[in-house]
Amino acid sequence: MTTVPPQEPLAPPKFAAVAEGGEAPAPEARSRGERAALLLASGATFLAVLDTTVVNVAFADLRASFPTQPLSHLTWVVTSYTVVFAALLAVAGRVADVIGRRRLFVWSAVLFTLTSLLSGLAPNVGVLVGARAVQGLAAAGLIPSALGLVLAHTPGPRRPAAIGTWGAVGSMAAAVGPSLGGLLVDVWGWRSVFLINLPIGLVIIAATLRGLGPDQPTGRRMPDPVGTVALALGLSGLVFGVTQGSEWGWTAGSVLTLLIGGGVLTVLALVLSRRHSSPAIEWTLWRSRTFAATNLTSVLFGASMYAYLLSSLLYLNAVWGYSELKAGLAVTPGAFSAAIGAVIVGRRVGARFQWAAVLAGSALFGASCAAMYLLLDTEKQYAAVWLPIGVVAGVGIGAALTGISNAAASSLPPERFAAGTGLLMTARQVGGALGIAVMAAILEHAGMFGPTGYLRAFLASAICAAGAAVFAVAIRARRTAA
Repeated sequence: MTTVPPQEPLAPPKFAAVAEGGEAPAPEARSRGERAALLLASGATFLAVLDTTVVNVAFADLRASFPTQPLSHLTWVVTSYTVVFAALLAVAGRVADVIGRRRLFVWSAVLFTLTSLLSGLAPNVGVLVGARAVQGLAAAGLIPSALGLVLAHTPGPRRPAAIGTWGAVGSMAAAVGPSLGGLLVDVWGWRSVFLINLPIGLVIIAATLRGLGPDQPTGRRMPDPVGTVALALGLSGLVFGVTQGSEWGWTAGSVLTLLIGGGVLTVLALVLSRRHSSPAIEWTLWRSRTFAATNLTSVLFGASMYAYLLSSLLYLNAVWGYSELKAGLAVTPGAFSAAIGAVIVGRRVGARFQWAAVLAGSALFGASCAAMYLLLDTEKQYAAVWLPIGVVAGVGIGAALTGISNAAASSLPPERFAAGTGLLMTARQVGGALGIAVMAAILEHAGMFGPTGYLRAFLASAICAAGAAVFAVAIRARRTAA
């Protein structure tokens, strides 16, 4: 990656409106700021999403480094990151729209890089878990500010293509994580999965400071601190309770405390947001029926996708006997097909038909999960069964995620891009936590060393994807009615 040359601070771009159902005007050449925003946002998003999956394959090496630590403690290396990430996305998006997307982006990139260094040098599990939690906070700031930068610097006719590219990078990061993590751990050990972030992070920070001018002030106020704390703690409790429910027991006092307490605090945050002049959650965004429908779709598709991604790796490892590295490489073709699906939707599908991209992508992905349920067994049939199904599933993932992002962006005013992105990503992460919890409950009941539990998890993913396809139709109906 090369450093983007300096330029004058950018004024807020004036966007050309595209009439519903009409043809977009011919796009002009991309400006330097537009190219820089897309490149830097994609790089930061790749890092943030990569770190949600890249650590999964490092558990064996972590146990070798910390042999006295139980496995349940080591799982916090993943959980602390994902819980904080999910809990603070909505808040971070709101903050980005107030203090400036570039400012939050730079601060988050600096914090992400520093905590990556601390994670890679951690002398014990406590320091590692703490560093990962702060890294999750940084990732929560990166994602909405990154997409907010892309949308703010990209004229309306080119936004779908830009979101397609940004989505392709995110899709690839989620799917490439296991194979890249397996390779890094196999060659250099678990610390390398964190230290690899350092050079990339430093380049992103330097290039952002040189290549993007500061945001124009919006004049908006910081969100209600009481509602913000209630929202962060509430979502943390809900996500953590759902994540640990299968391990600790759904009737355990700690799980019930997390779920009930998290639910009460989240409701409190919602109530306070209805009454506050500068709310933690912008209810007014959900007045757009398109945006509300994309949020519901994002919950269902997130549940389906995250359960599928983890079930796939576990199936290859536990049932087919693949090593962590081989399993990661086996799912990599799906990462590239996801990128292809995202780019096709971003560049070829008009704003009026993004709902159709979500429907088609969800249907393709759901059909792939159903095919895995029907066709997979203990017999290893990678080339004949797994590979073609995985490629089709990847296309569905890329198409659906990009369509959801495009549909949501089309319903938001420019000054609320980051806040809307934060809410949309929160919906996906919460859905992902629910999907993984359902998968864990299925495996707990059916067992982890035979195919039955994994096949049922694939069926559950297919059902959730079908639900996402249904809400894709609702996106279209609501756009028409709006």
